[in-house]
Amino acid sequence: MIVYEYPFNERIRTLLRLEDLYEKFLFFVQQSHPLQHQVALSTIFEMLEVAGRADLKSDLLQELERQKQMLMSFRSNPNVQPERLDAVLQEVDRVSSALVASQGKTGQHIRENEWLMSIRGRTIIPGGACEFDLPSYFAWQHHSPESRLEDIATWFGPLEPLFNAISLVLRLLRESGRAAQIVAQAGAYQQMLQGKVYQMLRLTIDERLNAIPEISANKYMLWIRFTSQQAGDMKPKTSEGDVPFELTLCNF
Repeated sequence: MIVYEYPFNERIRTLLRLEDLYEKFLFFVQQSHPLQHQVALSTIFEMLEVAGRADLKSDLLQELERQKQMLMSFRSNPNVQPERLDAVLQEVDRVSSALVASQGKTGQHIRENEWLMSIRGRTIIPGGACEFDLPSYFAWQHHSPESRLEDIATWFGPLEPLFNAISLVLRLLRESGRAAQIVAQAGAYQQMLQGKVYQMLRLTIDERLNAIPEISANKYMLWIRFTSQQAGDMKPKTSEGDVPFELTLCNF
């Protein structure tokens, strides 16, 4: 199964982009080759670009506090498992406390590092990180994998509370929706949303169908049109048959 996610607003779009970069970073930082660590470091620079909004940290703290209050209201619900609820509340408290404790603007410690900024300035240029442009960076790449990993972990460390908060907020959002089984007649589907505000859409589909959703939405209407990729030029072609899929509309 393939899961496609569609954000309904810029705030969720930013969180999904940062989550994607975080997954990319975790993959490459666990490797050992210098070129793989170069990708990990470049990904940190990309994170700074996306997370540059000054209000991102405060937005996450406000959202975590709102989630905490909402979860606490479930204590009187007999259908809620107290142990599971307490575990989630403790996680929210732990993540919030770590985010509050993180000092300064996101990534400020990297911006104050002249050596890292010199690398960042060159990596945005195609081929700009060659050894003749950045000999000190080339020398660093020849350090042992363990040494490079330790350096990258030190540079990323202050960012970790932010990404833990992002992961938790997106997890709670995804768990808020209820899945519905849908069939797109002749490859198309639309649904009236009647002004109800959603944060994100999740669409799950069998990869064997070779159906790719093209999604657009506003607070009144949701449109989904399925296409399929053609061999060779990979140009999408509109699907004409019925396409079964699972639809989840998520909102806190």
